[in-house]
Amino acid sequence: MTKELKLLDVVALLKAMPEEKLQEGQVGTIVEILDENVYEVEFTDRQGQTLTTCAVNSADLLQLQYELEFA
Repeated sequence: MTKELKLLDVVALLKAMPEEKLQEGQVGTIVEILDENVYEVEFTDRQGQTLTTCAVNSADLLQLQYELEFA
């Protein structure tokens, strides 16, 4: 079962998006839900400056976890 993504989830790209100058593994934050399975994700540098904000399909995102969750 895939956990549904929500606002402010931290995610990583599963594939590069060269048109946005983003590489596989780039980390971002969901800032808007655009449509079913489509999210606006903000990608920033280490200083918190926005690199880009773009629409990303949920199939191309991996939700990152900070805490252990047991099934």
